[in-house]
Amino acid sequence: MEGYYFISEDKNSNVIRYKTFPNNYSILSVLHFADVFYAEGKVQIVPSATKEIWVDIVFRYSNPLEIIYEKAINEITLYFKPLGLNHFISESSLIPTHKSVMDFNVFPDFNSEMLKIFKLKDREQQIETLENYWLSKLQERNFSLMERLLIEIESTDLKIDEIAKKFNFTRQYINKLFLKHLGKSPVEYRKIHRFRNTLKRNNGTKTLTDLSHDNLFYDQSHFNKHFKELTQSNPSFFFKNVDTEKENIWLFI
Repeated sequence: MEGYYFISEDKNSNVIRYKTFPNNYSILSVLHFADVFYAEGKVQIVPSATKEIWVDIVFRYSNPLEIIYEKAINEITLYFKPLGLNHFISESSLIPTHKSVMDFNVFPDFNSEMLKIFKLKDREQQIETLENYWLSKLQERNFSLMERLLIEIESTDLKIDEIAKKFNFTRQYINKLFLKHLGKSPVEYRKIHRFRNTLKRNNGTKTLTDLSHDNLFYDQSHFNKHFKELTQSNPSFFFKNVDTEKENIWLFI
């Protein structure tokens, strides 16, 4: 697990709106008395008088999502590193070839335990209870092969066919492994990984050419093309208008 955060209900809050851009995390959100509506490129969260617990998991999106809260509600969101969620929930339960799973039954006792956490008044007690609950669900599972493949995808510029040959696999088999465990192809995973690295490494002093070379893009035109696919804007405009120094850049930009 990479981390988690809480959002608290605020009866005086106005509409909250932000954009989030593609990443390789799996994101699990639990909402208290809220409904969630998905449309093309947009997620809208509204208060509900009847939906006591709503759970969804998002693990694949390749275009920016606009997130709109009609008002702040009670929410717990957990975000997991690649393969992280697989240590708690089986891939067959997640149906990972889908982009998201809505109103998902994570564990038989999950909704009731999350409801108990929402009812706790003390934030530290909420945090302790949440962490202990997830630790109780941790499974010992061996993902050493996928971990080795991720190292190749993340840190080398070998083509997928070359990586397959190195492992004595077919390209189709590697694609199958990635779809099973991560819900996306190795090409999609690599594109998002390199994009996210440019956000981490951009410090205002690097040129776009330097950023493209540092993150194993073939050239700047290749970098520009992938960047625009994931953000719907070119890198120059993006870095001038988006604050990449925020703590949770996966979320708030």
